[in-house]
Amino acid sequence: MSDAEPLSAVFQRLIANYGPISLLHYMGESNARYYADKDPLGSAGDFITAPEISQIFGELLGLWLADIWMRAGSPAPVHYVEMGPGRGTLARDALRTMKRVGLDPQVHFVEGSQALRALQAQAVPQAQWHHDLGSVPTDAPLLVVGNEFLDALPVRQLVKTPGGWRERMVDWAGDRFRPVAGDKPMDAAVPDALKQAEEGTLLETCPGAAAVMHELAARLAAQGGAALLIDYGYAAPQTGSTLQALRAHTKVDPFAMPGEADLTCLVDFAILAEIAASEGAKWQGTVTQGNFLRALGIDMRAARLAEAAPHHADTIRRAKDRLINDDQMGTLFKVMGVTGPDWPQGAGF
Repeated sequence: MSDAEPLSAVFQRLIANYGPISLLHYMGESNARYYADKDPLGSAGDFITAPEISQIFGELLGLWLADIWMRAGSPAPVHYVEMGPGRGTLARDALRTMKRVGLDPQVHFVEGSQALRALQAQAVPQAQWHHDLGSVPTDAPLLVVGNEFLDALPVRQLVKTPGGWRERMVDWAGDRFRPVAGDKPMDAAVPDALKQAEEGTLLETCPGAAAVMHELAARLAAQGGAALLIDYGYAAPQTGSTLQALRAHTKVDPFAMPGEADLTCLVDFAILAEIAASEGAKWQGTVTQGNFLRALGIDMRAARLAEAAPHHADTIRRAKDRLINDDQMGTLFKVMGVTGPDWPQGAGF
């Protein structure tokens, strides 16, 4: 397969030869192609993330990590690990804040995209890069941030049909990709409580997010440390599809242009909390981003910045509102805290 061949052509050929592909396969390949060689962030890209909206976001996360680290006895050495660090903006802002209180960790970025690694190297030149958590050192506590990392991991969807539960697949029919129910029974994969759900019920699971949580929680239990996972998602179990696609800041049909739009799903924080506990880590809680940032003093910090730069006061206020207001990122986005079993309770949970 040449790089120039559109992913839609690859999928069409695959489906013609072997039948429908799983949604998991479709989403995984699409995002791998999408993220491989471009910077999708910012106003010129397809979406914008919290650290790009305001420096306050990274500063407050850095402050949270520094505070819990100090109350855990200021262990040294310590590793700062960011999963999917975007352009490195969040890390740069967080590390600058940490340094003010004497926290100067070794920096590790979990990032697959070469284009983004190049941008991250400009923002945080001392970083070391990893393809996954597996190669991050095991010799010291971890201070981990994952902002909008889990939502891009591919999901598996199961749908209740007249014949029982089936995996949701992607077919090519009538000149477009469309979701269809597969032919293999999947009832064994469905929790008992949902086995008798009504026809049409859809269940979404994310094997990748579960695997990351298993590994992260096991590492925190063994090494100590704290993690903040920030993403749009839900804190209580729910059913239904949350698949969506963004291109140039506009929602588009997830099945229209594979590899050319950012495919995401809401994160199931309820299951991640269960996984964290099962690995011996401490689940600190899952709260809305708005409440978390308010508890960390975003209003005071924004007021101080506006005072120092009156000509930017309006921009600062708008950025703050975007991060915490209920009708923007404040409620849809959740913050989940996980720590080693002996670490203190973090602020805001």
